[in-house]
Amino acid sequence: MSDRTAAVTRETAETDIEVILDVDGDGDATVETGVGFFDHMLDSFAKHGLFDLTVRCDGDLDVDDHHTVEDVAIALGTAFEEALGDKRGIVRFADRKVPLDEAVAEVVVDVSGRPLFEFDGDFSQAGVGGMTSHMAGHFFRSLSMNAGLTLHLGVTGENAHHEIEALFKGVGRALDDATRIDDRRGDVASTKGQL
Repeated sequence: MSDRTAAVTRETAETDIEVILDVDGDGDATVETGVGFFDHMLDSFAKHGLFDLTVRCDGDLDVDDHHTVEDVAIALGTAFEEALGDKRGIVRFADRKVPLDEAVAEVVVDVSGRPLFEFDGDFSQAGVGGMTSHMAGHFFRSLSMNAGLTLHLGVTGENAHHEIEALFKGVGRALDDATRIDDRRGDVASTKGQL
């Protein structure tokens, strides 16, 4: 197996970000974004996806959490795109249904190179621990656009913490499944010959 790692930096007038990703990791994460709940979500994403992940972000949190969450997603998506390379041998498709107490997240992903994002659900509270709830959906939209994912998400529940965390866990699990190498496949999983 090739070395499926990437290091991405992104610096704008709003954020300064470093992301280091190992797709074939152990689930170890070091995350410092300045938004406690968002750090917890990225840690959970890495843990359940078995990705080794380092994220450092210095963002304009005096404005709000938007640029921090969005730009981390852009950098992380770019890291996935770089780490997966030509996507030779990956499983490509995956789906997961993940509960967290009363909340249930549904995830369907295609590592297709054709970004598309669909979301069905609402969050029960406007924010959790310094993170605006609707930014969870925006995070996954930005991730899918920059990683080249077709990503369909849905969530139900009564507690926004549980709803958002179930999504992060579910996407981590589904991406782990979809990016695994299928030893029977020597090429890419597409009749086109490329993804």
